[in-house]
Amino acid sequence: MLPSLDLAVTFDQDEMSSWILPVTSIYYLGSVSRVVCLFPITAFDSRAEIAASTDFCLRESRDSRPLRLSLESLRIKAVMADYERIFAAVFPPSADVVVPTPVATPVLGSTGLGQSFGGFVAPASEPQSSAEEQIKWDRAWHTATSYLSLPNELITLAHATQSEEALRARWLKPFTTEIASAVSYLVSINSPGNKLRRGSNKDNLLQWYYEEMLSRHYVEYVSPTIVKYFDDASNRDALLNASQVLQVALALYLYPLNVHISSFLPENGAHEIEEARQNLYGLFTYSIPTKIYVQRVGDFLDEHATIVLCINVRWNQKADRAAISDAHEKVCRVMKCLNSVGLAGPKAERLFAEVMTGILGRYVRVQYGGQWKPYLNLPERLRDWIENKFSRFIVDVLAQIRDTSHDKGKFDHPISYGDMQKWQQTGIRMLGELRTEELFDVVCRWNESMSGAIRDLEHYIREGKRRFQLTSKFSEAVSRRLLQPGASTTEILQVYIAIIRAFTTLEPKGVLLDRVARPIRRYLREREDTVNIVVGGLLADMDEDPAVPDTLYDLAEVVELTGGLPQHQSSDDGGDLNFDDMTWEPDPVDAPLEYMKSNDADIIGALISLFETKEAFTKEFQKILGERLLRKEHEFDKEVQVLEILKVRFGESNLQACEVMLRDIMDSRRVDAFIHKEQGFASNQRLHTKLKATRKLTWHPSLGQVVVNLDLEDRVVREEVQTWQASVIYAFSSTSDTDSIDPITKTVSDLSESLEMSESLVRSALTFWVSKLVLVQYRPDTYRVLETLSSDINTLNPSASSPSTTTNTNIAQAAAVAAASEAVHAAAASSAVKSEEEMLAEKMEVYWNFVKAMLTNQGAMRLERIVMMLKMVVPGGFPFGNDELRAFLGGKVAEGRLEVGAGGFKIVH
Repeated sequence: MLPSLDLAVTFDQDEMSSWILPVTSIYYLGSVSRVVCLFPITAFDSRAEIAASTDFCLRESRDSRPLRLSLESLRIKAVMADYERIFAAVFPPSADVVVPTPVATPVLGSTGLGQSFGGFVAPASEPQSSAEEQIKWDRAWHTATSYLSLPNELITLAHATQSEEALRARWLKPFTTEIASAVSYLVSINSPGNKLRRGSNKDNLLQWYYEEMLSRHYVEYVSPTIVKYFDDASNRDALLNASQVLQVALALYLYPLNVHISSFLPENGAHEIEEARQNLYGLFTYSIPTKIYVQRVGDFLDEHATIVLCINVRWNQKADRAAISDAHEKVCRVMKCLNSVGLAGPKAERLFAEVMTGILGRYVRVQYGGQWKPYLNLPERLRDWIENKFSRFIVDVLAQIRDTSHDKGKFDHPISYGDMQKWQQTGIRMLGELRTEELFDVVCRWNESMSGAIRDLEHYIREGKRRFQLTSKFSEAVSRRLLQPGASTTEILQVYIAIIRAFTTLEPKGVLLDRVARPIRRYLREREDTVNIVVGGLLADMDEDPAVPDTLYDLAEVVELTGGLPQHQSSDDGGDLNFDDMTWEPDPVDAPLEYMKSNDADIIGALISLFETKEAFTKEFQKILGERLLRKEHEFDKEVQVLEILKVRFGESNLQACEVMLRDIMDSRRVDAFIHKEQGFASNQRLHTKLKATRKLTWHPSLGQVVVNLDLEDRVVREEVQTWQASVIYAFSSTSDTDSIDPITKTVSDLSESLEMSESLVRSALTFWVSKLVLVQYRPDTYRVLETLSSDINTLNPSASSPSTTTNTNIAQAAAVAAASEAVHAAAASSAVKSEEEMLAEKMEVYWNFVKAMLTNQGAMRLERIVMMLKMVVPGGFPFGNDELRAFLGGKVAEGRLEVGAGGFKIVH
């Protein structure tokens, strides 16, 4: 039998599986991905014919880890190897050919496991066979990979404090001549080994170093430290610490390539080094979860940018310069470190842009929210801040993110003046969005001192889509916060007047005002009391003290300031253009086709035009005017002014009845001068008939108004009441011959008998004075005067009668209010006992005199006309409908006081 033959076999790690190798001995040399095995094969042995699909199972002697190996793409030419050995035995090789001996060959001897093969001598000529070249390649591979292997040790923050020399001495092996020869043989493009393997990627030393050694070492000994830093949200220096650890790892990984291996590569390995750097950058980047990276870096930038740009420091406050400088320096340092390890670049720039956009929006809201004064000139102040602080900070940070030495070509757009202008436009847009959100609050509190908020919006609404956004959001706020059943009509009208003023200031053309006013006007038309409140506002007196609730004083102010006419008249209201008007502007682009510009700030015209017909407004005005004429005794200048304003708008014919009423009141002053001296109603009636032959004087006791001043021991009460209410309280006044210190006490029956009033009317008056804390009910149907609020607590609140009860004013007032409430409920319960017919009859008696006067003066009238006339002449309006009046007049027909004919109801003489 021939001597054994040594063969070299190469396995791929990614193709390993688990079978048993049918040979006597196997020796494992090399790296993780490229396995070199030397084993003896006997010539002509059937086991030497190994198929291409045969698999093997090896165990490395150092850590006993199973290696899954395959011989795919390997064909062992055992027979040819035997022939070559026989030929070499007959014809020995030349002396210059060196045949290396494997380290594990028992016969020839070798160095220990894991040590170098010894000196490597480059062949003077090409090897005589592929087997010899393979052995030479394997030895070089083993030497180079042993040099490039790194210790299995964690890289921590402590290594960042050590010098480069100390790190290299600990982590890297010396680069000897033997290693240099091996590396040269493996990587040089002119080496015999590379010539034979040209076009193959399996035996690439640099690829092995990139993909296997560095990746494995980083994943096992660096990545856990980096992930720990990024997961620790409480560590304020986590980004800096992580970047410093990565800087150490990057320096150790690239040092052999930069210093030693690059000299054997074309162009000193510039391409290979840059490729290795980018591969490591990608490895660092993808080892950190994107979500965690974005959160940590974003929070860091947001926190320090807030300090540097003084986001939470008001413009009139002093900033901490030291804190600003430290934050600015830290941001630049951290971003520079992140960029040096590939964690910055375009990805960090996009994140930085998002953070700065949020910073800009927060600055606008914090600094300018609620700042509506016109003298602040906030848009110009915002532009200045963006130019001198915001832009400069961005430039400083981007200078650290954009490393032109490594990121060349990725940042083709440098920071320019145009970028700063875009940032200013973004800031103005954010200010406009803020003012759009605040616009409803601005309008609700509107006065001229808040016009600054409107001026800020002028820079925002220059585009059509922003004009639409403004009106849409404002209309939504109006619908949600104003046009609700809980809002009174007076409040809605006040806001509507403020909207007219604010939007006229914002855009005098009126397109935006027309768009936001439509839903408000539609809603006001559905309110039944809109006409009443508008007319009351026109006639309201600004000097009234105290102010009357639910009165539209804003409209009275408009009448007083403008005289009822618009302050400005438009020069282009008509169809023809005024070519002499140098202030002319075209209509806005979003103006509808039916758009027609109205007079500027015509508030009265806007409110009057709410109603579909003139009659609804003029009738309500006539009714309220009659009530005011009956209440007032002296000057009627306000009524005359408003009447003249409405005559201009509606025409004299529509307000002729109101003018007659006002003229009658004026004439009554002259008549009053003659009849005021007469005593008694009969005398006044006779004198009035002489002066006004066609008129008849009729007394209506329930329509009078009296101002009552009540002097009590601890307070003075002043109320404007009706005559029957004044009569009831006057019955409690003390007489001169009464010396008793006890308060006057009255019962309901006594008052009804002495005043000749119905009990229901007496109870109503007593309930009114109890609610004003003037009277108190201390027994059923018995009342007396409450001279002091701190007295008679036991009477007001019997449950509190005890010696220890505190008699202070607050408790007394609370008890009085409770007693008043009880009195109101008691009166309501007493009144509820009466039938609906009795209540209706009592109320109808008040209007019987009106009906009787109309039928006497104008003859027979139908029911519908009687109702219409009552609504016109009765102060406060006629509260009943046709059915209630028909029932009441039917009772009068049954009594024989009326009769029904073809013309309707008429008086029975």
